[in-house]
Amino acid sequence: MATKTLVAYFSASGVTGRAAKALAAAADADLYEIRPAVPYTAADLDWRNKRSRSSVEMNDLSSRPALADTDADIAAYDTVFLGFPIWWGVAPTVVCTFLESYDFSGKKIVLFATSGGSGFGRTADVLKKSVSPEATVVTGKLLNGSTSASALKRWVETV
Repeated sequence: MATKTLVAYFSASGVTGRAAKALAAAADADLYEIRPAVPYTAADLDWRNKRSRSSVEMNDLSSRPALADTDADIAAYDTVFLGFPIWWGVAPTVVCTFLESYDFSGKKIVLFATSGGSGFGRTADVLKKSVSPEATVVTGKLLNGSTSASALKRWVETV
């Protein structure tokens, strides 16, 4: 039986979006953008400003920014590649909002991320708390820079 795959991603600046589109093409997967109800501005993303929106959200990991929509057909997929930038060593809290908005029971969630300098850290453990225990969350890879289509295909085949 063929499995159906989705690449869902949150991208604040476009970097993760480019990686997600390349991954979706390599995996022959559908693509879904996780969009916050209020898009992030450059000022919101200023991590040096303790009062910026991203700093405030990431200092309160119970923060759940609203989504622009919740129309992803998660039930139609067996595997979901979930991508995001690493903020403060974890996924942005809007990713938790996404995970808590759907039933991922029985799904395999493979994480991928982009980062300016840190690895996954405790991201998988944090995100596991936002999905059903019947979902499998797997730390995947950092997709920084340009990854060839053939390298992405090889990786997809291993998961």
